[in-house]
Amino acid sequence: MPYPHAAENDVIVRVHAAGFTPGELDWPATWTDRAGRDRTPSVPGHELSGVVVELGYGTTGLSVGQRVFGLTDWTRNGTLAEYTAVEARNLAPLPADVDHTVAAALPISGLTAWQGLFDHGRLTTGQTVLIHGATGGVGSIAVQLAREAGARVIGTGRASHRDKALELGVHTFIDLQTEKLEDADEADVVFDVIGGDTLDRSAALVRAGGTLVTIVMPPKVQPKDGRAVFFVVEPDRARLTDLATRLREGRLRPFVGAVRPLAEAPAAFAPGKRTPGKTIIRVAED
Repeated sequence: MPYPHAAENDVIVRVHAAGFTPGELDWPATWTDRAGRDRTPSVPGHELSGVVVELGYGTTGLSVGQRVFGLTDWTRNGTLAEYTAVEARNLAPLPADVDHTVAAALPISGLTAWQGLFDHGRLTTGQTVLIHGATGGVGSIAVQLAREAGARVIGTGRASHRDKALELGVHTFIDLQTEKLEDADEADVVFDVIGGDTLDRSAALVRAGGTLVTIVMPPKVQPKDGRAVFFVVEPDRARLTDLATRLREGRLRPFVGAVRPLAEAPAAFAPGKRTPGKTIIRVAED
């Protein structure tokens, strides 16, 4: 791919590490621009950690040589490349003592977990939250944030995920393969990352006045006496900065799985056996 152009308020980042979402090759925005026009060949990936190498016209708040991390626009070329153009507002400064590989695992998962729990779910101290996929990229961050907020956490997953979920801090774990979801206690917030039948059945677990939050699809089944919210994660520099601080202080730990070189990025998208944790593509050495 050619070296990208820095538009107004953009920066060019030399990518050191990048994250991606396995299903993003099915997203229309991966292949088209905001007007719906074809933009292939496309560069996927929307999470990155790297170093600013160029500022676009009018760009403020960042400087050349600064370490940054964040997420890119859904309808522009992404992060699985040596260089990418990003709106400066989508990036936050990255402390010198945070590894690029760890930072690249945080933007989408961290912002999604925060926005789902607190902005949309309105979770507060003393409440109960049920988190589906408690050891996944989003779920593992959500468990840690909910615990720190003083909530009681119920986590779901497969039997092989139980030990990891308990290590992350869930109070109760439900194996969705052998245990009934309906046997779980009611929750003030149910956070869904699975969709389908699991999402439909989760509506009945929402306590009166509570909220069902999902990132998969608009819910077809509504809680009897509560709200249902479907949302797509939004950039937030201030929140990214807060998450980086939690990372430095040891209060938050992204679950990094396989780390693969850029040449293996196509294979990382291939369907098949999923590896635990978030796969990160290492593009350049620190």
